[in-house]
Order: sequence, then C-alpha cells, then structure tokens
Amino acid sequence: MLKKGLLIKFLQWRVRNLSDNLFVIILSIIIGLVTGLAAFLLKKTVYSIEDEILGFFQSSEQIYYLLLFPFIGIILTVLFLKYIVRDDVGHGVPRILYAISKLDGSMRRHKIFSSLVGGSLTAGFGGSVGLESPIISTGASVGSFLGQILKLSYKHKTLLIGCGVTGAMASIFTTPIAAVIFGFEVLLLDLSTAAIIPLLIASVTGAVTTKMLLNEQYLVHFKVTQEFIISDIPFFIVLGILAGFVSVYFHYVHFQVIKLFSKVKSFLLKAVIGGALLGVLVFLFPPLYSEGYEAIRHIVSGESQKILNYSLFADNTNIWFLVAFAFLLLIFKVFATTITTEAGGVGGIFAPAAMMGGLTGFILSRSINNLFSNEGLHESNFTLIGMASVLGGVLQAPLTAIFIIAEMSNGYELIVPLMLSTSIAFLIART
Repeated sequence: MLKKGLLIKFLQWRVRNLSDNLFVIILSIIIGLVTGLAAFLLKKTVYSIEDEILGFFQSSEQIYYLLLFPFIGIILTVLFLKYIVRDDVGHGVPRILYAISKLDGSMRRHKIFSSLVGGSLTAGFGGSVGLESPIISTGASVGSFLGQILKLSYKHKTLLIGCGVTGAMASIFTTPIAAVIFGFEVLLLDLSTAAIIPLLIASVTGAVTTKMLLNEQYLVHFKVTQEFIISDIPFFIVLGILAGFVSVYFHYVHFQVIKLFSKVKSFLLKAVIGGALLGVLVFLFPPLYSEGYEAIRHIVSGESQKILNYSLFADNTNIWFLVAFAFLLLIFKVFATTITTEAGGVGGIFAPAAMMGGLTGFILSRSINNLFSNEGLHESNFTLIGMASVLGGVLQAPLTAIFIIAEMSNGYELIVPLMLSTSIAFLIART
C-alpha cells in the first residue's frame, strides 16, 4: 500500500510539473541506460563462458567437447524456461509487434530478464544464434514495464517500447543511427519530431553506455582498410544477385526445419534431438559456435585461414579448401541457427544472416582472386558488403542493413556499393 501511495503521489506531481513529451524524453534516457547495461551483461556473460570453454585448448587442436557443449546449453535453457520462468519467452520482433497490436503494448515482466538468461546460456555454450533478439526483447519489455506502471497512454507506451528496441539495437552493435532506422523500418513507428527525439536519445545513451563498459574486443566493429574502386561495380552487382538468392535459401531452409521440428511434440525430445544435431554441426564446423562474428573478423583483418581453427582441417593450406570450407559454413549456418531456436534455445537470426552474407562476399572475391590473380578484389570490402546484402534480403529491411554495416565499419567509404548490392539482394528476395 505504501508503494502504491508513493506512486500515486509521484504521478500527480508529474502531471503538474512535467509535460508528456518531457517525461518521455527523461524515460528514454533511463531506458537507454538500462538497455546499455543489459547489453553489457549479456555480451560479457556469453564471451566469458566462451572464453572459459575454449581457453583450455590450442587453436590447432580438434575439440571433441564441442559435441557436448551446445547440447548442454540447449538443455539448460529449456529447463530454465520450463521450470523457473514457466512461460514461453516468445522473444524477437514478431512478438513485440504482436504485443503492440494485440496486447495494448503490454509485455510480461519476466521478459526483462528471461531473454537475457536464456540467450546467455544458449549462445555461451555454442548455440548458433545472434544476441540481438534477446536484448531487443529485454529493451522492449523495459519500455513496456515503465509505460504500464506509470499509467501512460497507448501512444506513449508504444513509443517507450520503440525506445527500448532502438536502445537495445544501438547497445548490442554500438550503431545508434541504424538502430533508429530499424525502429522506423521494422517496427513502423510514427515518424514525427515527438517520436524521433526520444528514439535518438535512447539509442545514443544505449550505445555510449555499452561502449564505456565493454572492451573493444567484445564490440562488433570492423575497420575498412581499402577504398571502394569504381571498376569493382560489376562484381558488386554479382554479389547482390548471389546475396539475394542466399536470402531466399535462408528463408526456405529456416521454415523447412521449423516444419520438421513441429512434428516432435515433446519439448524434452526436441531439446535432445536439436542439441545433439547442433553439437555435431559445431564440432565439424567450429565457426558455427555462437554468433559467428569472430570468423568475419578474421576475414576482414586478412587472417581468413584462422576460420579453420579448432577444426579437423586446421593445418590445411590449400587455397581452394578454404573456399570450400567457407561454402559449407554458408550452407549449414542456417541449419544450425534454426535447430538451436527450435530445440528451445533463445537467440535471433540477425547475426547468422550477417555471417552468411559475409561468407558470400568472401567466397565470391576469393574465388575470383584465385582464378584471376590480376583482379585483386578487396576481400574485406566484399565481406562487409555481403553482410549488408544478405541482412537486407533476410530482414526485408535494406536501410537498416546498409547503415548498420556502415557504422560497424566506422565510416561510409563503402556506402555506394552497400546501397547497390543491398538493393539488388532485397529486390530478389522480395520477388
């Protein structure tokens, strides 16, 4: 009763002294801080678990334990959700859109922590998923929670959910502009001054908070070391076409695996089957472990041979074997991701789609360089542009994909090929 009385007094004071717009701006700062802290906790936990697991082994060793770790992660996540949370987490953008359109913007409060814990267990032990979905669910839940307890209108509650989503996106990738674009492009938020200012503030606050707390090695940053060359445009067109069909492949396999798992009714059997299959895939192809950005970092930094680390083929130096291995990673990444989520793991498709795009760009550029040594295509540039192209095709959000890679790479030197390839991939995937 005391808490309720204090809340009523605060709300009465707020109505007398603060306008709705100013109050929402203050709340957007709070949401940005909370999402930044949540992103820090999620990434720190996931990478700490991963470092502990892989820290006992040399990169040239074949790790048989990789058969077991993803299985453990899936089982722990399923048990946590089933017996502690006792609810379906229902993470991701579709669930947020459903809450906005059907539930008056109200989300269950456990989502503030359940997605974080589930995502940490899943990805930390090797689940082949992205961390963006758990943190977005957390951010949206924080916004919804504040809107509910402060008795805000549906319009302002929805705006706070948008602040949570953009703050979370900016926190996990430290890309504030792309995060705001994501809010408008995917969540279809109101594009007005009253809406855009809180989104910008939440986004910047989240990105700055994460950047202050996390070491650079944990941030998803890539450095462009080579400028865009106009003569490469025909190859970027080819990359856009390939990325479009990779996006279609992603969707096809994703829904086929979902269809197969829907036939298994027991949640525990799903976890066992999915965990076992995932363990085999991660053992055969270690870069499938967790998000997959480490493999992209190796390629962009010119150390592509390192993607063979911890695998059966770590010492293979054949120039075409690396291309073949990258192609197999591209083929199996979507299987690993969908198996992870369907088995009961918590995570998103953003990072897997980006990884598949990066591999597409690398395979194309490395293959052309192997065949025609006089071409000298910049593999790091093709890798980054491939990431945006497949992202745009899979998410059907080309502007988000373009700006997130532009910000990840700390500049806009590649904006022209980014726009070209991503537009082509988006149109092919949409068609």
